Amino acid sequence: MWRQGEAGPVKLLSSEVFYVAAGLGLIAVAVRLLRRAGTDGWTGVLFYGLLGLIFCLGPHLPSEWVGGMVVALVLVLTRGQIKPPVPAAAETEFRRTSAARLGHRLLVPALLIPLVVLSAGWLLPRIRGEGWRMVDTKEANQVALGLGCLAGLVAAMRITRAGPRTAVDEGGRLLLTVGWALILPQVLAGLGGIFARAGIGELISQGIGAILPMQWAWIAVVAYCGGMAMFTVVMGNAFAAFPVMTLGIGLPFIVRQHGGDPAIMSVFGMLSGYCGTLMTPMAANFNLVPALLLELEDRRAVIKAQVPFALALWTFNVLAMGLLVFRR
Repeated sequence: MWRQGEAGPVKLLSSEVFYVAAGLGLIAVAVRLLRRAGTDGWTGVLFYGLLGLIFCLGPHLPSEWVGGMVVALVLVLTRGQIKPPVPAAAETEFRRTSAARLGHRLLVPALLIPLVVLSAGWLLPRIRGEGWRMVDTKEANQVALGLGCLAGLVAAMRITRAGPRTAVDEGGRLLLTVGWALILPQVLAGLGGIFARAGIGELISQGIGAILPMQWAWIAVVAYCGGMAMFTVVMGNAFAAFPVMTLGIGLPFIVRQHGGDPAIMSVFGMLSGYCGTLMTPMAANFNLVPALLLELEDRRAVIKAQVPFALALWTFNVLAMGLLVFRR
């Protein structure tokens, strides 16, 4: 029934399905905001509407059109802020009562997501047959994440006995709370790619080589992990730091000069970057939005709580990488 075409085996699951689903959710939020009057309402309508169209139609549109829509997103945000709706007192009390009634069962959907992602990410690429496969190996992680989110959604609806409309309403409320920070990771990751294409990595390589004794392998490890953490603190995203630091320090010094394993180097390099993510307000979606959702008086309380753990984890990454990366 499934035949192999010119492009290779037929794939039964694709990540595009989940991107379209996410786009439709964003468009649903835009539609809800049409009922709100004023500049803030139209700012949200345009922002979430354009973002939803990018998710739904991005692969089928010319890259120039998508780039223009991204620029339009930025221009829309300059016209006003996206403010979340203020919940009524009765709504707040209902949520507290429901949370007290459901208790720790509310954690089940959140814990189910990583379990499904890990199991599906391992299993799906191995399901294949003559002329077909379940997923493309390059998309296995994205598909697994989509299935994990779907499983979490179904579990949440089952536990709370809520309908799809409630899921859309509450999801939209969270998106409105996150606001512009929703696209910050993608923007910063794209900026990191621009830096890499501009040759920033080569400049860093020349500067680091002139300042530090990179003929010592451990110095190269500390410089790479430290650069990943510090650049992430500045950029707010480890994906933005990775291409710059890897091209500037990792590949020329750790891999080529000292013969390190690039796979091990990449793993501990990204973990070092994540340590920087824990310590910066630039990672607004991770560090500032949770403080907003929890209604904390100190907006930097999350960062202050994470700094000791981030420093300890960074130290472990340096030691583990130095001991493992040069063993082949």
